Order: sequence, then structure tokens, then C-alpha cells
Amino acid sequence: MTPPPHRRDPYDGFPGTVGRTFAESTPAWPAPRRAPERAPNILVVLVDDMGYSDIGPFGSEIPTPTLDALAAGGLTLTNYHTMPLCSPARAALLTGLNPHRVGYAMVANADPGFPGYGMEIADDIPTLAETLHDAGYATYAVGKWHLARDSASNAADDRRNWPLRKGFDQYYGVLEGLTSLFHPHQLVRDNTPLDIDAFPEGYYYTDDITDRAIAMVKSLRAHDADKPFLLYLAHNAVHGPLQARPEDIARHRGRYDDGWDRLRAHRFARQLAAGLFPPGTALPPRNHEAGHEVGPWEELGEDRQRLYARYMEVYAAMVQNIDANLGRLLGTLEALGDLDNTIVVFTSDNGGTGEGGAEGTRSYFSRFVHHPRLPEDWVPDVDRDPGLIGGPRTLVHYPRGWGMASNTPFRLYKGQTYAGGVRVPFVISWPAGLRRPAGDDGIRHQYQYVTDIAPTLLALAGVERPAERHGHPVEEPDGVSFGPVLADPSAPSTHPEQYCEMTGNRSYYRDGLKLVTLHRPGAPYDDGEWALYDIRTDPTETTDLAAERPGDVKELAAAWEAAAWRDGVFPLADASGALALRNPAEQRLTRPLTLLPGTPELERYRSSRLIAFRSFAITVALAHHGPGDAGVLVSHGDQGGGYALYVAEDGRLRLVYNEYGALHDADAGPLPPGPHTVEVAATALPGIRWSFDIAVDGVPAGRLAAVHQLIGMAPFQGISVGIDRKSPVSWPLHERHGAFRYTGSLASVTYTPGEPAPYDPQLIARTLREAAAAYE
Repeated sequence: MTPPPHRRDPYDGFPGTVGRTFAESTPAWPAPRRAPERAPNILVVLVDDMGYSDIGPFGSEIPTPTLDALAAGGLTLTNYHTMPLCSPARAALLTGLNPHRVGYAMVANADPGFPGYGMEIADDIPTLAETLHDAGYATYAVGKWHLARDSASNAADDRRNWPLRKGFDQYYGVLEGLTSLFHPHQLVRDNTPLDIDAFPEGYYYTDDITDRAIAMVKSLRAHDADKPFLLYLAHNAVHGPLQARPEDIARHRGRYDDGWDRLRAHRFARQLAAGLFPPGTALPPRNHEAGHEVGPWEELGEDRQRLYARYMEVYAAMVQNIDANLGRLLGTLEALGDLDNTIVVFTSDNGGTGEGGAEGTRSYFSRFVHHPRLPEDWVPDVDRDPGLIGGPRTLVHYPRGWGMASNTPFRLYKGQTYAGGVRVPFVISWPAGLRRPAGDDGIRHQYQYVTDIAPTLLALAGVERPAERHGHPVEEPDGVSFGPVLADPSAPSTHPEQYCEMTGNRSYYRDGLKLVTLHRPGAPYDDGEWALYDIRTDPTETTDLAAERPGDVKELAAAWEAAAWRDGVFPLADASGALALRNPAEQRLTRPLTLLPGTPELERYRSSRLIAFRSFAITVALAHHGPGDAGVLVSHGDQGGGYALYVAEDGRLRLVYNEYGALHDADAGPLPPGPHTVEVAATALPGIRWSFDIAVDGVPAGRLAAVHQLIGMAPFQGISVGIDRKSPVSWPLHERHGAFRYTGSLASVTYTPGEPAPYDPQLIARTLREAAAAYE
């Protein structure tokens, strides 16, 4: 039986009276939703891939006067832990739940089809922004999001996991995990990807998002003098590729010529002097684990030392720029009279990274690939002029020796569950509410975890997390407020135990003991991997107690197993290649696609599905090409890798291919006036290569011989029709013509994807899975 349609009485619950006329009626107004009286503003500054020792309060030589002042008047947490990778850490920070429960077992660039990899914050998991918004706060987010899956970051997505659907009133930034700081590949304002041809001279992304944050706060105060705000400022810096303004780099010239060994020793000495660690704490030897090892600086040749020091100068410039921009933002709050009643949290999503490899790279995307069958002649560091390092023409990353120094005094890096991946700086300040008593140095040594941030901020703000939202119960949090620890240096930790897992690396913490593995990809999971440390007396994890305390190993391993099942950690990554699998529904993204002139740039991931690990054809229909017409017909990519088909100023049709920084050019001859059909056929070859054949009106006109394919995150900028937007494929062409919009009449550009090549990771994963099934 069909229930009767619902119709609400429009007067039900109205506290006034209603007659036939205004004269016979008594008005009433709903109470405005307001935050608690004198509720503090909240500013959360989250840096990307910053190591424990990279700011002044934690031992750095990099000038960070803004953070120095915050720490001097506030509190530093020396034993704060996070997740080893960015999306999981962000999910945990914003929800207060363990990331696997939220669906973020790793970065939002995977879709293997299991609950822990859902990459969506469910409606029954309220974010910090949603809870504060419901309590009367204005809520703003700027910078890196990385909580929307890459396949859900385009203009056709329903946006249910974008910032505005997760509690934020306004957003400005980049949805993905990394970007160029000089030419951000896809900026989003609120719910709209911005269609940008070129950035103004002197543009720098870290400055830009700070400007936007300042504008949001100024606008709020112009309209409402009392409404508190949450501002979530999530920097893409200092994640690779490393880029900084020339004047900022110049301030650090020569500072790192002595290398990572001395830098590490000096930072550790400052940490001990500041009381960050107990007396007797040992600085571990250089990282020596296979695939993560760092050699002595003094054994490098002078050329290598000079090159490697340059990378670190850029990194330091990025850190200092973050501090300077934070100073600008806090200066605005002070001018508005808001600084005293603003809680400021500064931390990093995970530890410093070893992604640059032993040598670092000037070709970020050729280093940043994970494919089991890379050819032997693959070049992870394309030779570029060292003078370009840090600027818009190169996408670079530092050698992992600098990542080791960033994580001083800890072992290993981002991605691992050893301390180097999960212990990061943490500073909190609230002049009006967190006043230190006499004799309190502001240093807190208690273990606390990333899931504790949201509960702590809600408690300090006097806002209760709801048990229900929209009539439905919400998921219970895993984090606990560490407000008592902030108030009293002798208070016990509010977070006595915690599991962790990242791509098979595991750990379990309980009351000072830490069980941890460094998992070799593809190796079996067994108890022989476990190491045991007492981080109360051995915070740098130098003395493995597993052999002498097998009972503790067994107990904590069982606790990890139970937590993993409870929180949705399983299945663990193995040698099947399953992390390369994608939702079969994505097959529709490999259908032929026609783009018309005026189409905004196609989003990066959507673009990649047309060409990745396969042959493909590009058909350009020119309605009319006149004498003197020139410009780009189609482009895909940027300075990190890409290709562009264009008509040069001399009237010749050309294809330029940027092979991770090395330029190749194919001349297809003069393009005569008239309508034309130009086809570029890319053929997938063995060794993950393409060759390109160019034809005009069916007649062969030019060829580009075998080049390495653009894979992984390359091309990073999407497909554009009739123009080469933002970061150019060819810098020489950009210097002559800028975006070089085509001046003739372009009818359409059609991409026709071919069959996947045998080395397509998804095809490899499916083959391995089928082979395994055959033996079961």
C-alpha cells in the first residue's frame, strides 16, 4: 500500500499567533544560529611533507620567526604522531576517526574496490568543519584538499566529497595531492574548476592561497564583527616538485654546502639543548635500510655536492616562505583584533620524504613512477641546467639524504611507520585561552595522535560533537581531546594506544612501547618482521627489544591484528598489483572523445585515461587555415612532460614532445591554406615507448621516433584545444608566444584510444590475479 504523500503544516511549531490579517497576528522569529559567546576562531595550518626538524622550535636553522613567536607564547608537542601519508592524515585530522574507517587507507589515487579504500567521507562521519558550521562558525578552506579521488576531481563529478559538501562555506585551492607552485594545474574556487590561460608575472601559489585566506577573513569581519571562523590552510608546499621564488632561494645560497650529515648533527644538538628529548637520546646512524639508504656526504664528488646543496636551498626557501605568509595572515588577524582569541595549530601531514631517491631529480615525474617493468634506459633524473632548479622550468626533488635530515633525529621517511614517517612538528597557540603558568616551558612530551586534533579543537571551542546529524547517528570518534595535556605538563597522555598501517608498513603503540615493521613490498606478512622499541627511553628507535621481550611482541601484534579488523585495514597490499586496479565503470573514460573549441581544459586524470599505456590517435579538424594563421592546435601536459601540436610562426606544422624535460621536435612541413584534417597516431611500443606519425589529409607528413611514454602522474596538466595553457609543454615556444592561441578556425579535436599495451599496470594486475586463481 502506497503511504500518503507527506505535507507539513506551515504553521506547525510557530511560536507566534496567526490570524487572517497582520493586525490579528503576533510575529515571531527563529533564534539565529550563533556560536557560544566569545568562541575562539580556529586556524589550522597543515604543511605537506615537512619533517620534524624543519622549523625553528624543532631545531632548524631555517629562519621561521613567526613560528618561533607562536611556540614562545604557546605550546609545542614533541611526541605528536600522524599518519605516514597525506590523504589518510587529512581524513584523520578533519574527522577524528582512524583513516581506514573513513576509507583512506592510502592517498586518494587508488580504487582497488575495498571499504578501506573508498576515498569518500560518509555522511555519518561529520567533519570538523561540519560540526563547527552547525554550531554557528564560518568555515573556510584554502590549499590542498586530496580527499576527493582523482577520478572524482573533474567538472562532471557530483562533488559530494569536495570541500563545500564537507562543511566549508568557501574553498580555493587544488583538489589533488601536488601541483606546480608557479603554474597550478587546476585551481578550484568553491565548486568550480577555474579556466585559466596564463598566470600573472610573479605568481606563486603559496602567496596566492594566503591572499585568498586573508580576503576570506577580511570579508567575514566586514559583514559580521563577532562570528567565529574555522580556517583550514593546507599548503601544497613543501611537497615536491620543489619550487621557490628566486629571491627566497638567494637567501639560502651556500647554507647547505656542508651537507646532510653536519646539518643533521647540528639540528639534533639544538633539539637536545631545547629539551625536546630526554638526556641520553641517541642520534641513529644514517638510514641504511635497502632502498632507503643514504651515503656519507663527504664521499660525494664536488659536482654532486654542489647540485644536491642547490636542492636543499630551494626546500629551505619554501619553508621560510610558508612562515612569512603565516606572518602576513596573523598580522591581518591582529589588525582585525582577532589574534588574541584565535587558536592556531601548525603541523605537518606526515614526515619528510625519500621520494627523490638517492640522487634527487630534475625530472620529478620520471622519478615519481611506480611500474614493475620500467626499461633499463629509463632516466629518473633528466639532465637540466642547475641554474633552473627551483624555478618554473624544472620540477625537482631533493635526494633522500635531505629527507633524512628533515626528519632529524628519526629513522626513515614518509610512507613508513617508523618515527621519520609519523612524528612531525606540532605548535599550538591561543593567547586568550592557553596561558602558561609560571615555570611552564610550554613543551609537552605526551604521546598524542592526529585523530585527537578535531576533538581537542571542539573542546577548546566549547562545541559538542553531535550524537546525531540530520536525524541519523554518527560514527563514534577514535581521537580524544588532549586539552588536559595542554593545561598541565604533568597530565598523562589521553591517547594510550594506536595502530598504524600504510602499504603494509605497520605499527602498534601502547603506553610507551611501539611495535613496528618495515615491510618489503610483496613479502609475506609474518611476525618475524616486527621490531620493538621503548620510545620513552629510546624515542629514536635505535635498540630493538623484540628478541628479549617476545611476550610484548606477541601481545602487541595481537592488538594490531584486532585493531586492523575493527578498523577496516584488511586486505593488506601484496604482490598481486591490485592497487593498480580501477573501478570497471572507468572503462567508459576510454571511449573516443571529441572536444570543441572553447572547451575548458580537460582535467588531468580524465585526460590520462585517453592515452595511458596504450596507442591513441588525435584527429584535428581545421575548418579553415588561412595564410599567416598560427598557434597551438592541441596540447597535453606541461614542463614536467607533455606534447603539443602547433603551427609555427613560419607556417610549418610541428609536434613537440617533452620527455620529462628533454624536448623532441617533429617537422611535418608547411600547412597550406584551406580546410584540413590533421592526424597524430601514437603507437605503443615495447619498453613503454611511443612513436608518433603525423598525417595531413591522409598523407604522411612527419614522424617522431620512439620516445619514453608519459606515465604515472604525467602529463600532469590536462588536454587543451587551440591553446597551451599555464605551464607550457615547450618553454622556447612559450617564450616566443605565451599560450599561443590558434588564430585559424578549428572545428574539433578527437581522441581515439587504442587497446591497452601489455605493460598496462591494470592489465598486469588482472593477469596476476587470474594466474593465482588458476593455481587455487
